[in-house]
Order: sequence, then structure tokens, then C-alpha cells
Amino acid sequence: MPPLSIFIIAQNEADRIGRTIEAARGLSDDVVVVDSGSTDGTQALAESLGARVIFNAWPGYGQQKRFAEEQCRHDWLLNLDADEVIPPDLAAEIAALFSACAPAKDAYRVRIAEIFPGEGAPHRFAYALAPVRLYRKSKGRYSPSPVHDRVDLAPDASVGRLRGTVHHFSVRSLGEQMDKLNAYSDAQADDLDARGGTLSVFRLVAEFPANFIKAYIGRRHALRGIYGFMTAMNYAFYRYLRVAKHWERRLQRRASSQAATPPANRDGRND
Repeated sequence: MPPLSIFIIAQNEADRIGRTIEAARGLSDDVVVVDSGSTDGTQALAESLGARVIFNAWPGYGQQKRFAEEQCRHDWLLNLDADEVIPPDLAAEIAALFSACAPAKDAYRVRIAEIFPGEGAPHRFAYALAPVRLYRKSKGRYSPSPVHDRVDLAPDASVGRLRGTVHHFSVRSLGEQMDKLNAYSDAQADDLDARGGTLSVFRLVAEFPANFIKAYIGRRHALRGIYGFMTAMNYAFYRYLRVAKHWERRLQRRASSQAATPPANRDGRND
């Protein structure tokens, strides 16, 4: 086995996490699942497939992944989500990196392509991200941000890119996707408040159409049929919703502040 730990964060993923672990466990003797309170048997399923399951109450995306990093035995880490699957060609590519000696780079970007329901493999025009997912813990750690899911690397870290693609089965249904995006927009509004950020009121008008075009045209969802159109609509509404929630909170704080200010007397003094 390569000196590699694989970690997965999960909650109620019993219908998906099995194939994630099965596809990856040939790469590691240390598969770690950090569960935040599943009630569907995720923990027992993961343990039956050889994973170490550790409970940690949900603190946010970045914090949960940082906690998971700490549980891993090896310096080299591979992060997967519970709805992501490593195909055989990518597994062979990762194994080859460790076959003779340590990998040449400190971190590797990995292409992740979304697979819509009904698709068995990534569409030839599927939009894909390429974040750092394979990395040395001594050279990078996940950002502690509750909403931003990224690895912050040391300034001197060298970065390569793998040829293979992770298969991302992210959509159980459009309704479930919207529930997840609604919760994520809450987390983003919380994070913006915590950082004292401000979004322009103009974005209330522009956010939905701009992001629909971004998803439908820029991310090529237009080439993926009806599901592509519906997914682009969900994405655009989610992006609008985070701006709307930000402005709703600003208006509520303004109204509370005004209600707490006593009216001025005619001579200009407050009661």
C-alpha cells in the first residue's frame, strides 16, 4: 500500500459512500471517515468496508476537513467527498506515483467532473473543477473557513496535476440538491456577516441571470439536455439566494436598530 491516508467527511451517505470507499481502499491502509451524526447506517457500512469511523459534530466544511486531516496516519493525504468515486485509471495513476519513491510534487490537482442522474460516466462536455485533493499534510492544510473548501499550501509547495478524473455523483434529486444549496447559502451569509463583508444591492437584480448564463453557457449545461437546464436554474437561484439572505439580514438589523432608538423630543433631545 502507498503511504497514503484517504479521508472522507460524511453525514447520511449510506446510499453513496460504499462505492466511494470500495473504489479507493486499494490505494490505502488508512481510510478515515469523519461522520457528523448519521442516522441511516453510514457508520456501520463504512466500518464494514474497512474504514476507521470517527464522530465529530459538524463545525463547517473547512473545520471538519481539518479535523479529519488530524486523524490520518500518513503525511500524504487524499480527500474525497462521500459522493465521489475514483475510476480505475485514476487509481492506477495515483498508485504509480508511489510505486518507486515519493511523488515528485508536494500536491496534485485532480479533475472532478459532475455526473447527472442517468449518466454512468462524465459527459464529454461536463464542466469540471481541478482543486488540490492529493497533498502532503506537511505542505498544506484545508482552510478553516466554514464555507470555502480548499487546501492552503505552503509558499514553497510544488504542485502537479493528475490526468484522471474523479466521478462526482452529486445529485440525488433536484429537490435534495436545492435543500443542500439552501443550507449552503445560509452558511455563506453567516460567513459574510462574520467577516463584515458587504454585497452590492445591484447584485439582487444581476445575480440570477448572470449565474444562469454562467452555468448554462459557460459550464456547458446547455449541451446536457433537460437536466442541464434544471441544474443551471438551481445554481442560479442558489447564487441569488445567498445575496438575498445577506440583504435580508442587513434590513433586519437596520429595522432593529431604528426600533431601539427612542424618538427625539421636539426640542431635539431623546426621551
